[in-house]
Amino acid sequence: MHSKLTVVAMALAGAAALFAHHSFSAEFDSSKNVKLDGTVTQVEFENPHIWIYLDVKDDKGAVARWQCEGGAPNGLYRNGWTKDSLKKGDEITVDGSLSKDGSRTCNARVVKLADGRSVFAGSSGGDSAAKGSTYVSPQAVGK
Repeated sequence: MHSKLTVVAMALAGAAALFAHHSFSAEFDSSKNVKLDGTVTQVEFENPHIWIYLDVKDDKGAVARWQCEGGAPNGLYRNGWTKDSLKKGDEITVDGSLSKDGSRTCNARVVKLADGRSVFAGSSGGDSAAKGSTYVSPQAVGK
């Protein structure tokens, strides 16, 4: 009885994870790219995707909070990332695709670290901008 209950619980957990996951094209617009220079405020290095939160200053010094989705932690580990690759206070540049909902959210393609290295962020949208895409000013985005 205990083993049947365990199997059912595992199946339900797997189904929940499957429904919680989303496709890139359902949430992000590969034709609208953004380049963000900012300060890391928080990093969530957890499945199914990492999230990088950063403060981005505009030309007048006003701060806007952004959130950027990266790849799965396991894939990032294989590409040389660790939980310590990004830390609160790090100055980084994120190149990514904007969210379709108009919020200050992007899917990170490449992250330029404080030491100057550019690393693939594991985006499900690929590691280069879509052909014909344009860059959008970060100041023109957000709610």
